[in-house]
Amino acid sequence: MDLVGGWPFGHNSFRLTFQAFKDSMPEANETQTTVTIISEVFELDSATGQRRPAPVAKFPRQTLNLAGNETATNSSVIINSPKLWGPPPLQKPGLSEIVTTLFGIRSVVFDPNKGIIVNGEHVYLQGVNQHHDLGALGAAYNHRAAVRQLETLQELGANAIRLSHNPPAPELLDLTDQMGFLVINEIFDSWFEGKADIDFHLIFEDWREPDLRALIRRDRNHPSVILWSYGNEVKEQSSDDEGAAEISVYLRDICHQEDSTRLTTSAIHFSSPNSSLAQTLELISINYQGEGIRYGPAYEYLTGNKKTPQYDAFHEAFPNRVITSSEYASSLSLRGSFSFPVTPYNSAPVNSTDGDIPNEKGVSAYELYTAQAGSSPDRVFLAQDEHPYVSGGFVWTGWDYIGEPYYHKGTRSGNWGIVALAGFKKERFWLYQARWRPNFPMAHIVPHWTWPNRTGDITPVHVFSSGDEAELFVNGESKGRRARESDPGFYRFKWDDVKYEPGEVHVVTYKDGREWANDTVRTTGDAVGLRLKADRDKIVADGEDVSFITVEVVDADGNVAPLANNIISMSVASGPGEIVATDNGHPGDFAAFTSKERKAFHGVLLTIVKSNSAGDSIITANSTGLKSASLSLVAT
Repeated sequence: MDLVGGWPFGHNSFRLTFQAFKDSMPEANETQTTVTIISEVFELDSATGQRRPAPVAKFPRQTLNLAGNETATNSSVIINSPKLWGPPPLQKPGLSEIVTTLFGIRSVVFDPNKGIIVNGEHVYLQGVNQHHDLGALGAAYNHRAAVRQLETLQELGANAIRLSHNPPAPELLDLTDQMGFLVINEIFDSWFEGKADIDFHLIFEDWREPDLRALIRRDRNHPSVILWSYGNEVKEQSSDDEGAAEISVYLRDICHQEDSTRLTTSAIHFSSPNSSLAQTLELISINYQGEGIRYGPAYEYLTGNKKTPQYDAFHEAFPNRVITSSEYASSLSLRGSFSFPVTPYNSAPVNSTDGDIPNEKGVSAYELYTAQAGSSPDRVFLAQDEHPYVSGGFVWTGWDYIGEPYYHKGTRSGNWGIVALAGFKKERFWLYQARWRPNFPMAHIVPHWTWPNRTGDITPVHVFSSGDEAELFVNGESKGRRARESDPGFYRFKWDDVKYEPGEVHVVTYKDGREWANDTVRTTGDAVGLRLKADRDKIVADGEDVSFITVEVVDADGNVAPLANNIISMSVASGPGEIVATDNGHPGDFAAFTSKERKAFHGVLLTIVKSNSAGDSIITANSTGLKSASLSLVAT
């Protein structure tokens, strides 16, 4: 592990803020708040550009009452012997720098029977876990890529993020402040007992306190941060001795020394309610135990750590503490890939005979299959509805991330995410959206309808929708109208006896008796061409801003060909644009991200483009036997 300047490189960062930490505002309420403004002027050292320690002038202290909308105040100060701005060589262009710190005013209450109360309103945690990488762009922070991730999560309906399991880039918290996400800010994935030969346990003794203090001092003025987490599934919990409790109390006390306003926690997946570690937690943060671990008829054959659903046990043991599921689901799927037959259960572990797609190193996207310790979205929703006192939780994970390959070896990432590594939405996206945005009209049919070798075979059709009834049509013939309650334990509409025949599948959904949302999938023809779609056709020419361009393989009618895996070559035909990376979201594709040539996966490919100088660029996609496509990208 590298030390830079005596500090463990890569584990935390620092931010100097000119805003003192304010731990509470007794004059604040839901209609107004009183703030005191303190402004000071410092001299900058001309050689280093750093400010000198003592202020050269102080504005008069002002008190403002903020009652909504916009409030302004004016003030003046005399600066003695100022460094004037003037043209060289006779004068020097002395400049002043304005430092602005954004802040938010809010209240958060943790109610053991209701969950999270923000500004007097109950907010159910519809959260996701997020690792720090940005897919093909790597681990270094990129503003546009981070915005894209968060915008996709908001479209999903997510309102909370658990930053697993290390401090985030501070710029990410600026975004969560601006966009209104609730954040669990987490720092340690291991304590004294390591999970790998080389991880933080090697320096935990020396760096737990300075790292934790630095994190809180850096991030405590972010209104989006509602909770500090100082551990995740630490191995000490398995021994259930006082050592784990002592470490937890030590870290908890540091948190409160730096910030007395927020609760703390450490995520547990093995500890029982009567464990010494659980006793120390101010908020009960459990991973997978709420729904049960290796629990249910489809999981009976499994060995290992097994637990029945634990929400009630923890609630009985800690009736005055809020419970959240810091990780749930761990369901698996590969976008656009399906296996048959489909499990009859509402949740099942993937294995070699059920849900596995070995030739693609993937898991069926019927969204019913999980890791051994996991639960499908349907079973998670069922457990949540049965335990309304739980504050909600965080899906593992929002986006796929680099590392931790599972279920198949020989992949660069797992199948955990609701969104693929390239940013393409998996089928699961619409299942969560239907749950999290109940007033948003939407319907989504699973699977696609291009199966050249399945004519006459049972091919179940599932529909994810926020409606409460749905009627399915195959080539114009009704397959029946179903109510949401038709399949207990499932949070989808199912027609499991449909036999495949080429053509069209159409669904009409209803809510409160009125037509709500429709969706249609069709059998596609042979792929004949390419189509490009940019998330933005104008970018800033700074070498950092990027455009995410989706390349689609289409048939003669413009439908995306769901089985297409053509090799596609990307190029900049003219202009200053530069192709930064490509990806297709397939965990088993090991072509370098920087490669300009890559296979499409289930009909799509992603290209990321930047520009270091202003001008128009023509981005072109070519593939043997297909009509090429181009688009214009403007950099200013």
